[in-house]
Amino acid sequence: MGIARTAETTQSEVEELKRQVLWCAGAHPTILEDKEVDEERRCGEDKDEEEEDDRLVCVTSGISYLGIAIVDCLLKCGYAVRAAVDKDEDAEKVREMEIFGDRSNVVSVVTANLTEVKSLCEAFNGCCGVFHTSAFADPSGVSGYNKCMADLEVKASENVLEACARTESVKKCVFTSSLLACIWHNNNTLSSIPTVLDHKCWSDETVCRDKKLWFALGKTLAEKAAWRVAKECDVKLVTICPGLITGPDFCRRNPTATIAYLKGVREMYTDGLLATSDVVRVADAHVRVYKAMKNRASGRYICFNNVIKREEEAAEFATQLEMHANRILGDDPTHSTSRFILCNKKLSKLVSRPTRCSSFLRCN
Repeated sequence: MGIARTAETTQSEVEELKRQVLWCAGAHPTILEDKEVDEERRCGEDKDEEEEDDRLVCVTSGISYLGIAIVDCLLKCGYAVRAAVDKDEDAEKVREMEIFGDRSNVVSVVTANLTEVKSLCEAFNGCCGVFHTSAFADPSGVSGYNKCMADLEVKASENVLEACARTESVKKCVFTSSLLACIWHNNNTLSSIPTVLDHKCWSDETVCRDKKLWFALGKTLAEKAAWRVAKECDVKLVTICPGLITGPDFCRRNPTATIAYLKGVREMYTDGLLATSDVVRVADAHVRVYKAMKNRASGRYICFNNVIKREEEAAEFATQLEMHANRILGDDPTHSTSRFILCNKKLSKLVSRPTRCSSFLRCN
């Protein structure tokens, strides 16, 4: 049964999207640390890594929390962007966002069905690159993520990569996975698991199923499917595995992924694996990696800018999430040393090279 949408509801959603785009555009003071940075330095292009005619790219789920940030980052770097959305009503919302204003000539919106390869091919046609943000919404808005959604995400992953292979103009694809695709392991095999977890690590599918970690399972299987199809179809692919994506009002603007990611939060915290990633920095990482794919970037990249390790950090984080701290800390908090260390040196090394299109990404 459908839910009637009033004009007031639609307008409020449009206004919220405007606020989100304004924030991504640089109003957030922790991202633009030096307000006197020369605009040409921030928005110029690395000529040695990107051809001038490779300017049009497509972002799937372009109206999602991360999608909006990626679109804005691409626009700052001089790309023309085609934002793909799932529904016609979402396309209308984007078109009503006057914030794009004089950039409307480099931003377009298309409706694309992630379950249909033909629809995706039409959306990708003419684009040199694709950013698949893997954004899915829980229809009920409360459960976060379920097994059915994990299955849908895998199918969408296969379809996107197949569409990339079929679309002659597409040269490369950046795929948004999750840190959850790297960190879940069987406690019975801890002795064989490295202490340092990095981009080479994969979550155990059986553990995800047994613990009903559907978001982790969906991200793991979807990323593996993407790599399989990319290999079979000879598509140039990189994947980004961010921690919990945060930013202004992230719980409200990105509720499904936030709720789903936090399943198993106490164990992640205890193991030293509860990492967060600022949404603008994640977007910056996507664009940085995309630009470097011509020469250097390949494989998987873990992205995070904070790991919550101390009790006071966990309590503050719980307040942001509007949840009781003992959901993270447990009823009897301990100060035991974390079993694992997260490492994202691969991404840090890539982004350490100065570019003229930068949001000052600093991953630890």
